[in-house]
Amino acid sequence: MTTYARTAADVYRHGLRLLLDGNIPAWVDLWADDGVFEFPFAPEGWPKRLEGKAAVGAYMRHYPERIELHEFPELEIHRTEDPGTIVVEMRALGRLVQTGQPYDMTYIAVVTVADGRITRYRDYWNPLAIPRDGAADFAEAGR
Repeated sequence: MTTYARTAADVYRHGLRLLLDGNIPAWVDLWADDGVFEFPFAPEGWPKRLEGKAAVGAYMRHYPERIELHEFPELEIHRTEDPGTIVVEMRALGRLVQTGQPYDMTYIAVVTVADGRITRYRDYWNPLAIPRDGAADFAEAGR
């Protein structure tokens, strides 16, 4: 498959559009086969590290059933000295599908892209902002 873009920022922005569309298979296709997805602040029982595109796909497969994203109203992409690595500050708004409650999460991510594919994604989000009722728990596969 041909990649969407060459720069890390372009790949990331394209990925956000895919998430808004709920197109998880296409989002997973942005990953390198050996890509690593890390969650340094993951609560106990949630995965802290996923290795490989297949693991990322399994982790994300239920995302649209749990969270419906509507927009990313705040998005800042900072370039680093390494042209393949960006630091992203963003806010995601949407709703929790099971309850209809609003979803409002801020993130900081450090993302590395090589040859148009995500090779490493460190996702720094606030686990205290996740409802404990299971409505946002789409990570069964990673446990």
